[in-house]
Amino acid sequence: MRKLRHSWNLTPGAAIRLQHRLRSRVVRLGRLREVRHVAGTDVGFERGGRIARAAVAVLSFPELKLVDYAIARLPARFPYVPGLLSFREMPALLRALDHLRVRPDLLLCDGQGVAHPRRFGIASHLGVFCGIPSIGVAKSRLIGEHGQPLQRRGAWVPLEDNGETIGAVLRTKANTQPVYVSTGHRVSLPIAVRYVMACTTKFRLPETTRWAHRLASGREPFRDEGGGMRDEG
Repeated sequence: MRKLRHSWNLTPGAAIRLQHRLRSRVVRLGRLREVRHVAGTDVGFERGGRIARAAVAVLSFPELKLVDYAIARLPARFPYVPGLLSFREMPALLRALDHLRVRPDLLLCDGQGVAHPRRFGIASHLGVFCGIPSIGVAKSRLIGEHGQPLQRRGAWVPLEDNGETIGAVLRTKANTQPVYVSTGHRVSLPIAVRYVMACTTKFRLPETTRWAHRLASGREPFRDEGGGMRDEG
């Protein structure tokens, strides 16, 4: 599943230089082929932040039923540094992705894509690394300025940085805080918004994110949901 390889044993300065080198590989346009399975990713931490617990939940699309998942735990060797989230979380996420039986056609990542100071957040890093179309769906803003979207489901306004549109501030549910959507890799921003809305039901966050967060937080799925599931602990 991996299209790119590099060392994870990096200093923060070396990680920033790597982001600058790799951002040219991000494809911001793209029309997805048939999407049958969408996956959400999230990472929690155990033992005072020393262990990363990564979860990937695969849902059927457009039904949004859980069909597969994997969990992986690895030591979190990289420090917490804003803007370098992928270097702390991705080793465990890649381990979890490797243990899936159902390959996702699209990744919805809990984090930023190109809405990032170096245009290479975790959604872009993961998409480029694995060669899978990806979207960043973040709960808060990392960079950029924006107006307020209308108080209705599906309304959005551009997120801009120095005159460049880097994402969308999307109201997934009326009268709730918006989410921050950005291209990860091989997905245009309008298509990213469309898929985030298609994966969102009655809650603020997409079902992909909700499932992945549940698993990363240590809560197992309901027994009557899907099959082919395992915890790679």
